[in-house]
Order: sequence, then C-alpha cells, then structure tokens
Amino acid sequence: MELFYSQDIESGTCRLDHDESGHCIKVLRHRCGDEISVIDGRGTLYRCRIISDSHKEVVAQVIDSIQDWGAHPYRLHMAVCPTKNNDRFEWFAEKACEMGFDELSPVIGEHSERRILKTARVEKILISASKQSLKAAVPVVNEPISVKEFIAANTDKDGLKLIAYCFDDEKVPRRSIKEVLNGYEGTEIIVMIGPEGDFSHEEAELALQAGFIPVHLGASRLRTETAAVTAAAAAYFKYM
Repeated sequence: MELFYSQDIESGTCRLDHDESGHCIKVLRHRCGDEISVIDGRGTLYRCRIISDSHKEVVAQVIDSIQDWGAHPYRLHMAVCPTKNNDRFEWFAEKACEMGFDELSPVIGEHSERRILKTARVEKILISASKQSLKAAVPVVNEPISVKEFIAANTDKDGLKLIAYCFDDEKVPRRSIKEVLNGYEGTEIIVMIGPEGDFSHEEAELALQAGFIPVHLGASRLRTETAAVTAAAAAYFKYM
C-alpha cells in the first residue's frame, strides 16, 4: 500500500510538499484522476483523488477519511539518551516506530557522551517508518532536555513510569519489565533508557522519588538502542 504524508489538509483539499510530490509523480507515475492514500501524522488516513499532478506540488481532493488508522491501544512515551553513534539512536527510533510508540524525548544524562541531537532528521525517519508500518500517526519528537529536567516534568504524571538501569539497589530492587507491564491495567506508559554509561545513582534516586519503578530487561547487558527497542517491544506484545 502506497502512503503519502501531508500536514497541509484543509477544506477537503490535500497538498503534498515538494519531496512527496516528486515521489508521487516522477517515481510512482501518478496522474490526475488517480486515487492516493495520505496520512496526516496525527492519526487520520485520507483517501484522495489527484486534481493537479505537478511534481512540485500535488493537489488532491479528499474523498473520505479514517481516524485512528493503524493505531495501537496504548500510549508509550520513550525517554532515551542519545547514543554516541547517531545511527544507532536513529535505528532505535525507526524500529520502535514500526512496533508503535507515541512520543520521544531525547534526554541527556550525567554520563551521556552525546549531548547534541538534531531532531529534524529523527522526525523524517519516523515519518518514513510510520508509512512503512501502515500507521497514520507519527510519534512526536521533543527537543533534548536533561534527565533531571525530564524527571521533574513528569513527577505528577499519571500512568506507569519505568526507569531501566543496570546497577542493583538493595532498598528498591529492579523488577522484570515484563512482570511490571503484565500487572498494569492502564494504557499510559513512560520508559526511561539511559546512556552507554548508565544513569547516575543520583538520577536513579530522583526518578524513584518521582514515582518511577526500576526495571531490568533480562540477564543480558544491552546497548542503549537495543534496550530501548526491547522496552518498546515489551509494551507492544503486552497489548497486541
């Protein structure tokens, strides 16, 4: 199924941007009268008929629409520390999107090696992954903030809040993410994944004080991007 992406849909008319138009007309050879499917990134699929087939700006008439197309029955917010290698973080974002998540917050920890992330490239990857996996909603990408700022911003949030780190704490032992998710009856989930050097003990303590539950992802030591994908998969399989 071919999908196009547009945020310019108004009054029954849909317009594709330069890149999407070029792909539609030059690559896929669509012409006036052809029907195309367009997602708006907010959860709605539009069935449209092309009325102007310029490769610079395709204009189409909306025939009908389907809300919550390809949606998943939970809301997952991933807070993940950017990896030293950008490609690995982008790989996580793509694969997690294919399974289903809703919001991405790049967080910078005390042990983070990478402290700058260009979100525009990640957003493009998520648009492509949403189309590939047949979803009308594209995850929101927030600007990077510190781990401590993220914890403070989510202290009063409802739902299940999880933090995965590698060290043990005798006072508050880590539990399996599978066990915690299986015992949860709600649908709102936040998962924090640390950098290559893990969260600091101070960051972990602040998270616990804010209501986060410490979890582990099994016996293997996972890279940041693998841990993040594993957490997304755990949520995906719980609700599917």
